[in-house]
Amino acid sequence: GSGDGQGQILQRFPEKDWEDNPFPQGIELFCQPSGWQLFPERNPPTFFVAVLTDINSERHYCACFTFWEAVESPQPQSHARNGEGEEEEEEEASAPVQPAQLFAPKSLVLVSRLDHAEVFRNSLGLIYTIYVDGLSVSLENVIGNLLTCTIPITGGAQ
Repeated sequence: GSGDGQGQILQRFPEKDWEDNPFPQGIELFCQPSGWQLFPERNPPTFFVAVLTDINSERHYCACFTFWEAVESPQPQSHARNGEGEEEEEEEASAPVQPAQLFAPKSLVLVSRLDHAEVFRNSLGLIYTIYVDGLSVSLENVIGNLLTCTIPITGGAQ
């Protein structure tokens, strides 16, 4: 009814925690500081970076790119009756109307020990574009390519 909800993690990479870099607990709360709410209009995408400090005083830079997806209203809406008017109008007024289009936030989050906000924005923007355009490329491959780099051996072949 109120449009408030709870965030949930739909997918993550890597799927299991790395020993030296565990998955931040409660990240779904962090992504939407104002709460997970439905809105009647599509908001423009937003991007922010915040710094989380773990128990060992190590910094983790959390880049959050939020966009809005259409969802169906959970309950049909009804017109209110005013008690005045013809019987035909009252029957029409009590019929449920088409539910209003609502939009829910969806967030892409990148957590890193490195402070490179522009790289984070570009990477999350690329993932968002692939997702929204429905390109036939697996997100796992895209993320793997973004996170992989080859460092040549000193004095070795280029």
